Amino acid sequence: MKRYLLLIATVLGCTTAQAAPPIVLRELPTAQAVQGAADDLDAIYAIEDHSIARFDRKSGRRLALWEGDPSIYIHINACERVDHRLACAMSNYPGVPMSSSLEWFDATSLRHLGTHSFGPGWGSLTWIDWQRGSWWACFANYDGSGGSPPADHRATVLVRLDTRFIPQESWLFPEDVLNAFGRDSASGGRWGRDGLLYVTGHDRPELYVLSLPVAGGRLRHVSTRVIAFHGQAFDWDVINQRAIWGIDRQRHMLIESLIGDDFH
Repeated sequence: MKRYLLLIATVLGCTTAQAAPPIVLRELPTAQAVQGAADDLDAIYAIEDHSIARFDRKSGRRLALWEGDPSIYIHINACERVDHRLACAMSNYPGVPMSSSLEWFDATSLRHLGTHSFGPGWGSLTWIDWQRGSWWACFANYDGSGGSPPADHRATVLVRLDTRFIPQESWLFPEDVLNAFGRDSASGGRWGRDGLLYVTGHDRPELYVLSLPVAGGRLRHVSTRVIAFHGQAFDWDVINQRAIWGIDRQRHMLIESLIGDDFH
């Protein structure tokens, strides 16, 4: 725990004196803890570029492992349990032109069930969330490798799609959140139970709380919360409503933790 307190103090400086740090509840080692985490009532999932592991929620025992052809399943970044399936965001990152798809897996066996191609156009799909009768998809753009100049990370876009994946609305991200992303982009995102959108970047221990704007095409930055892991794709714990699942990609670790306070 001291390591997490030191990390947060380094990032936030004196502001941590007023902010409660995140509390780590559990850690689960796995080689697949590279891109993100997901969970359901029975299991925890670890996502890697072209593999997914499923673990028993209580014992931590691995229940299933799917490994795909790296030439086909290039960059799976985030997954979410939707009914009996996992809906997983995939792109050809760092390939260009950027192309993206939604990949479906059986949530129990991890058998690949199907795909929906978004093709090129918006960017690289990093996460997708089913909420409010719509799909909410983040298409990232990057500076340098994996990007398509003249677009850069500022061209990252949130798109709302209907059940047939037809786009309905889209928004840019707040300028200060884009500055926090740096050369990278939004690696994880989920709507919260409070009706706000929570987003992580690539490597900061921060969770950006956003809302839809009352007017215009740019999301509004409400606050920033402290988390116990360095960005990447995450998921709300479906049992403990105060907890969140994420990863430590350096240590290949799934992490369950509570979220710290706002710091700005």
